[in-house]
Amino acid sequence: MNLPNAISFGRLLLVPLIVWLLLDGHYAGAFWTFVAAGVSDAVDGLVARRLGLRSVIGDFLDPLADKVLLVAVYVTLGYQEHIATWLVILVVFRDLIIIGGAFLIHILAGPFKPSTLFVSKVNTTAQIILAAIVLSGLGLDSRWPLAEMAFTYGVALTTLLSGGAYVVRWARRAESMVQR
Repeated sequence: MNLPNAISFGRLLLVPLIVWLLLDGHYAGAFWTFVAAGVSDAVDGLVARRLGLRSVIGDFLDPLADKVLLVAVYVTLGYQEHIATWLVILVVFRDLIIIGGAFLIHILAGPFKPSTLFVSKVNTTAQIILAAIVLSGLGLDSRWPLAEMAFTYGVALTTLLSGGAYVVRWARRAESMVQR
């Protein structure tokens, strides 16, 4: 395991801690742990690119850690009624569609190199910012209602666009397999 993969794995290990902190009402701790996880996401990518340490495992582990972190935080905040339930459902459903589509293509066509769409990167960034805004409001008592509302709808829009783009990608890939 190289350094970027260890950082991604560490981010994955922070997820249960963040969920526990949220459920136990330690919102400041949850916020700062979430910030550390977010910083680790930037650091692992930077290290992998700068030191030429990209790997097949890292290509799967990094986005998996992101998805697990965001889904866990969104589900927990939704359960606690800090994020709208409809948004939590939308975010989780999109991730299930992406993972399910990738799994299906893998089964039907064999291994492939995953690649992230630009709109998906925008969506992930918006999800992180919304979670940070909500967590900072809870943990640091710094509410930003307009930013929270804007990012709620921004996350919804980019989630729909990203999910739709992946459905089109999987459909095209499936169609090309049928034509062979």
